[in-house]
Amino acid sequence: MQSGDLVDLDVTGVAHGGVFVARHEGRVVFVPDAIPGERVRARLTDTSKSSFWRAEALEILDASPDRRPHVWGAADISVAPERRAGGADFGHVALARQRQLKLDVFADALQRIGRFTDFPVAMEEPSSGTLPAETADGTGWRTRVSLHVDDEGRVGPYAPRSNTVVEVDDLPLATAAVERAALGLRSGAPGRIDLVQPADGRVRVLARPDSERRAPGMPEVVVERVGEREFRVDDRGFWQVHRLAAHTLTRMVSEELGRIDPDAWHLDLYGGVGLFAATLGDLGGPTTRVTSVESDARATEHAGENLAEWVGARAETARVDRFVAKLAAEASPRERERLSQGVVLLDPPRAGAGREVVRGIAALSPAVVAYVACDPVALARDLRTFADLGYSARRGVRAVDLFPNSHHVEALAVLERDTDTMST
Repeated sequence: MQSGDLVDLDVTGVAHGGVFVARHEGRVVFVPDAIPGERVRARLTDTSKSSFWRAEALEILDASPDRRPHVWGAADISVAPERRAGGADFGHVALARQRQLKLDVFADALQRIGRFTDFPVAMEEPSSGTLPAETADGTGWRTRVSLHVDDEGRVGPYAPRSNTVVEVDDLPLATAAVERAALGLRSGAPGRIDLVQPADGRVRVLARPDSERRAPGMPEVVVERVGEREFRVDDRGFWQVHRLAAHTLTRMVSEELGRIDPDAWHLDLYGGVGLFAATLGDLGGPTTRVTSVESDARATEHAGENLAEWVGARAETARVDRFVAKLAAEASPRERERLSQGVVLLDPPRAGAGREVVRGIAALSPAVVAYVACDPVALARDLRTFADLGYSARRGVRAVDLFPNSHHVEALAVLERDTDTMST
């Protein structure tokens, strides 16, 4: 068979990346827009590999009871695949089943990549004690949206796995204010347009044309709030996109760590503007010694301001791999003692921390490692490395659905040092 051929597929499982698993004459076929247990008619799109093929779903022949009308009509299976809007690849699945599918991906990654058996993973929904709860259908949560502008001036999201801009009539995953601002865009120079809604509620529209190597002008400093605390961040800088994400993650970290030793030395790696460093500061008190490490100089500048109330806090601009390697090589005996009593919290990018950083952290011998992750496979890989170096997530992983109606998921694992099996 070749690309373009039609096949009827029985979908049996879910794979990492928002696609589902079927088989045709014994060969694995990855297909989006399906649900395990369904039979679908699909068009083959890539038959170049001997180990697996790819296809696009065209029609549901036998629907799952968990199928629902897509929360985003522009992404529904009734739309031609090349014109479907990307970014909501689980939007056709009932919310409870979405979360189970994400747990299935986690379990597979931990077993296949991490080589862990019977590793507990629990899923929870975002929550805040002060803000409205998650909507029943998992919409209205994105405070940050990126749209694209093509050469014809059309504005919209990309179709999945392509650079085709799709014009849409709604953005149901966005907050109401972001959606209104986005739908008011008529055209622009080819490139990207970011929409950002910080805590003050006003949406900033930030054009990023391809013709300019750098964003024009100085960034605006906006304020985000988590509980009673305020954080300064550039409008173009990183902040969690779900309106409840920062509240949820800091609560989870606080619940897992409890009170920490203010006299120890704590590290917040990939620290951004200091969100988790502030959490550690709150857990230790006003004299907590905590260092936030971030490669982006502007973010580090804001972290220094955001952490000013803690006399033992500082923010350093550095690559995490170089920072931990230098610290492991140069720390004094007293510093090593403080590090061995402290917490290392890391929130790496989607690719994970990687072996070099994990080995550098383990060389510091912290009492506890708190790992905030946004990719199950990367987390499983890094947990395996930590385990080989004597750190175990004995309480398992807490996953949280901070990206409903998409395949993405956030998680927290707290690892403790096993002094009996610690590697050097």
